[in-house]
Amino acid sequence: MVTRLVLILGDQLSLNLSSLRAANKARDVVVMAEVAQEAEYVRHHPKKIALVFAAMRKFARALEEDGWALRYTRLDDPENAGSLVGELLRRAEETGASEVVVTEPGEWRLINTLTDAPIPTHLLPDDRFIASRKRFEDWAEGRKALRMEYFYREMRRETGLLMEGDDPAGGKWNFDHDNRKPPKEGLEFPAPLSFAPDAETQAVLDLVGTRYGDNFGDLEPFDFATTREEALQVLAYFIAQALPRFGDYQDAMMQDQPYLFHALISPYLNLGLLGPMEVCRAAEKAWQEGAVPINAAEGFIRQILGWREYVRGIYFLEGPEYTARNVLQHDRDLPAFYWGAETQMNCVRQTVAQTRKYAYAHHIQRLMVTGNFALLAGIDPHQVHEWYLEVYADAYEWVEAPNTVGMSQFADGGVIASKPYVSSGAYINRMSDYCKGCSYSVSAKTGRKACPFNLLYWHFLDRHRERFQGNARMRNIYATWDRMDADRREAVLRDAGNWLQRLEAGEIV
Repeated sequence: MVTRLVLILGDQLSLNLSSLRAANKARDVVVMAEVAQEAEYVRHHPKKIALVFAAMRKFARALEEDGWALRYTRLDDPENAGSLVGELLRRAEETGASEVVVTEPGEWRLINTLTDAPIPTHLLPDDRFIASRKRFEDWAEGRKALRMEYFYREMRRETGLLMEGDDPAGGKWNFDHDNRKPPKEGLEFPAPLSFAPDAETQAVLDLVGTRYGDNFGDLEPFDFATTREEALQVLAYFIAQALPRFGDYQDAMMQDQPYLFHALISPYLNLGLLGPMEVCRAAEKAWQEGAVPINAAEGFIRQILGWREYVRGIYFLEGPEYTARNVLQHDRDLPAFYWGAETQMNCVRQTVAQTRKYAYAHHIQRLMVTGNFALLAGIDPHQVHEWYLEVYADAYEWVEAPNTVGMSQFADGGVIASKPYVSSGAYINRMSDYCKGCSYSVSAKTGRKACPFNLLYWHFLDRHRERFQGNARMRNIYATWDRMDADRREAVLRDAGNWLQRLEAGEIV
């Protein structure tokens, strides 16, 4: 019998993996490796590196208990080749294997690396998702606009999730209108489920601290789940404790409240410890049993069945050059306050501090605070993309890039978003309590105390008028701008320009 190597990547921690199903326990050898090339292609948050390595080590043990022959390489192994291809060649020489089987990676960089490997490597479809790549391509073919809402409706019909016969449960496909409540004082949130590091996880933390302790982000305290059993506990806890109010407050932001009613399962979904359908079915079951309202169940399921599946489809449909797109030609460098330098903008300071501490921020913080600012200020979208990829524990390119390049920065020219997601300070003030503790005034429209989001909002719209004034969803915005007194428009643009000059000069802004 010919031995094959079965390569399992750090975000493929599932026993129901296509590569494992195609392998033979009696002859094939599983290869897993902690390699510098993957830990360092961007400067990942130390918590993310530790999460992946700890979960890999525990999954490897589960594979051995399941009867698989395994070759596992730790980061500090003196024989470590430093790259996945190097490790494959080393293990092939050890075992006499002549080819490799692997489930397709979630980023073009690795797909190309493995396709070009000097040992025959067979990439199998990653069928852990609800929609295959081909299913999405078939849906997208011939459409002028690839809007998530229509893809989501087809996924609802195909899976039967939240369906009553041919009709959506509750009579509507989308309950987003009910999911925009601002935070209110006295609101109580369930404390997140946390896991104290065991000896194996602590060994990883020590290793990561030594090698990557200088990367942006706090390594400890570390309380992530690192096994499927623990991830299932996080899911069950969310369904029981937080999902009932998740819908109402999913867009809210509060100072010193990083989690609110959010699920905190995206790191485990993206590692493979949880499957998307089991997560959606758990939410649906809670609604069917009357434990959660329809707006909460639908809003949560839409994020997975709709958005998560959709952005993966977009990533592969658009190809490996997607991350380089920059249709707005933004070229300003990412400000130092994204890495923790001082800023007077409380919303940005809060979100970045939370990101540093937890390797986490929820979707509105990412989209409407750090993402919104970057778009308004004309930051190079590739630098923004790399920042999100580096700092969040759930960030893998297939999911992060479309959310950043497309949804957040409009750098793809509207493949994902029908209009740029920009707002003045009014949105942040409405959906958070950040503005109360800010050095700037959200009510000030001009002058040095004016909220920078107010100034930059109109500056952005003015400089991109030729592109956006014909957009049906933006005509009223431009009409509002045009109705302003000419002197006020001039003052707004002048003050925005001065603010950006101070930003570029390195002043604390």
